[in-house]
Amino acid sequence: MKHITYAQKSLLVGDAAADALVEYAVALAKNASADTVTLKAFGVDGADVEATFVLDAGTIVMAETTKSSIPEPDDSEAVEYMREQTRLLTSPPSAVSSDGDGSVDGEALSYLEEL
Repeated sequence: MKHITYAQKSLLVGDAAADALVEYAVALAKNASADTVTLKAFGVDGADVEATFVLDAGTIVMAETTKSSIPEPDDSEAVEYMREQTRLLTSPPSAVSSDGDGSVDGEALSYLEEL
């Protein structure tokens, strides 16, 4: 479990969720993009909560380890979503021609070369 500090609040989330959240926030900032992610967490009073994080270039988020023995909340869907989105931002798919053979047509190649 890790403490996530966000907007002057601290929540307890699973390790994978905390790591994915921080990595996704970095990828969004580097790509001048934004998104929201909702995670199951424990509040400062120990109550189960759902927290929605707004992630963009101005997001300040910190993950800190803890020695909690509380079972981690199941955020597997959110973790998978953040990992996939991070992968798409850091390694975008290649451009392919409309005929689907994997080659880039001349017009697309000219456009790419201009960039």
